[in-house]
Amino acid sequence: MNSITENTDYKLELASSPHIHSRWNTRQAMWMVVLALLPAVIASVIFFGIYQIVIIIVSVAACLVTEVLIKKIRKRKIIIDDGSAVITGLLLSLILPPNFSLSSTAIGAVIAIGIGKEVFGGIGYNIFNPALVGRAFLQAAFPVPMTTWTLPENTIDSLSSATPLAAMKFDNVITKPLNMFLGNIGGSIGETSALAILIGGLFLIAAGIINWRIPTAMLTGMILFSGIFWLIDPLKYPDPLFQVFAGGFLFGSFFMATDWVTSPLTSKGMWIYGILISLMVVAIRLFGGLPEGVMYAILFMNAFVPMINKFTRPRVFGEAAK
Repeated sequence: MNSITENTDYKLELASSPHIHSRWNTRQAMWMVVLALLPAVIASVIFFGIYQIVIIIVSVAACLVTEVLIKKIRKRKIIIDDGSAVITGLLLSLILPPNFSLSSTAIGAVIAIGIGKEVFGGIGYNIFNPALVGRAFLQAAFPVPMTTWTLPENTIDSLSSATPLAAMKFDNVITKPLNMFLGNIGGSIGETSALAILIGGLFLIAAGIINWRIPTAMLTGMILFSGIFWLIDPLKYPDPLFQVFAGGFLFGSFFMATDWVTSPLTSKGMWIYGILISLMVVAIRLFGGLPEGVMYAILFMNAFVPMINKFTRPRVFGEAAK
């Protein structure tokens, strides 16, 4: 006891939970996600042209301005260097069609920050992914521009102007896996290149920014559910590899569904969340009126995250069973 009291360097620190912390704080994690999105940004320029950078800049700028204005109106501290608004703008721009209207992009960014984030109280309080809220609004307000796909600049295949999912659903045409892996296909600005998305996504997992369970659960669910239908009728339903590479599935798995605020906290909950998202995506793609369903599936499951957290909460040590 004397050795403790005599050591002036000894400190007893009292703090509330959590007692185990990530090696990244919120600001660092946000900018790491921005870094992970750079391969998708580069791929978008390669396949669709330099104009996509203008869309990204407008989206990010509109998100930043909207957040500053709302903070001023609410008389809250203005913090824009945490990267949260930048990520929202970047994510929103990457899930828009190539060469999309700049005015519509700005509107979507305002909705993403104003309705998707700040109306709930700001960072950490939103229940839906803000970027997907902005895209959902644009999908409802501007359905034709949101489903008008630009032909990649370095292809001569006329079917590439449509997304692989639309070509499969309406024309019964299956896109080559190599084109989908590299990104030489029609689709949203940052969603076409599976290679670029995998580079960024695996980087985030390796860095400990996102939990590996959600992407793994989504991939497992997609392979399982789409594989069942493919085995039943391979001439009618596409194979699991096509379903994984097509549309926004990979982008949603690594960058949308893994959002810290809107995804489950428990390990069991992450598996349930990811598998159910994939089930909904397969159901919409194969039996719905739309060729794609990743956005709606993630937003729908965002609403159930509090319930998932509640029923998958680990039992406290020593707690008696009810």
